[in-house]
Amino acid sequence: MISFHNPLHHLHAPQHEFFRGARVDCFEKPLRAEFVEQALQQSGYPLLAPDTDSVSVLHKVHDARYLAFLQTAWQQWVQLAPENAQTQPFPSVWPVRTLRSDVEPANFIAKLGLYSMDNGTPMAAGTWDAAKAGADAAASAAMRVAQGAPAAFCCTRPPGHHAGPDFMGGYCFLNNAAVAAQTLLDQGAKRVVVLDVDYHHGNGTQSIFYGRSDVLFISIHGDPLTEYPFYLGHADEQGEGDGAGFNLNLPLPAGSSVAAWFAALEAASSRIAQYGADALLVSLGLDTFVGDPISHFALTTDDFFTMGQRLAALHLPTALVLEGGYAASELGANAVQVIRGFEAVGS
Repeated sequence: MISFHNPLHHLHAPQHEFFRGARVDCFEKPLRAEFVEQALQQSGYPLLAPDTDSVSVLHKVHDARYLAFLQTAWQQWVQLAPENAQTQPFPSVWPVRTLRSDVEPANFIAKLGLYSMDNGTPMAAGTWDAAKAGADAAASAAMRVAQGAPAAFCCTRPPGHHAGPDFMGGYCFLNNAAVAAQTLLDQGAKRVVVLDVDYHHGNGTQSIFYGRSDVLFISIHGDPLTEYPFYLGHADEQGEGDGAGFNLNLPLPAGSSVAAWFAALEAASSRIAQYGADALLVSLGLDTFVGDPISHFALTTDDFFTMGQRLAALHLPTALVLEGGYAASELGANAVQVIRGFEAVGS
């Protein structure tokens, strides 16, 4: 399978985050992608650098004001005080209900809160460059599929599926899955499916496509009553306007069995078959793994092979984009198993 990577991902390397009230080392770190890159290369999958600029697509899935903030955020932070270069900024106020979000504040921390859904998405000096290169990698994988490749894989970080039209969150800044899906549409696809198999609901992707019928969004995830992102991902969210009926959430209780997870995948597959899609984009979160430190499903490495087989059995041109997964040392093996399972169906 053609595999792209993000050669600049290491530029996004914040040192700490806040988890359950404690300051901890970041779960989302460069080592995650490095394990996947190493496993791909050792398994005979050369890594290609991005060759598609995502800038035009970014402006179709993200608001211009948000993109402008992301691109200059670190410079704004350091301009406040030179010593800020050694300090990670975190938001401390958010425009919740009754507060206005249409006016961008002049205060940097207030702006950071305006564009953040949480305080768990730390920035670093190279965040924009890393995120933009990741979006380019996702667009490149989608472009290969649009040009006739049966499938392509994108190994990138930071992840993307929690990033919405005008906000960051859940370690995500630019929505790589939305970029890839929009690229497929721009290249001639009429209907695209985004299937999100990350443990956490892809709230950003849902928000971007919620009013559209040219993208069917399906997510299998931990029940938001107890699992991040908490405020989106319920089964009654089915789309609105032109997008009514084109959003399918399949929440599962934390601790659900492997059998329950694959039953949800069958339900998703049935809906995909009904939709009549031209292409499939998989938000490939690997935090459904039994050993993941911040998730609560039970898939084993062998189960990821089975997942790959089932995805291939949909018989759609497919781009797979890496999302979450925080059992870093196992990420590579699990990613490779998805690819091998996918390829086994065509062999």
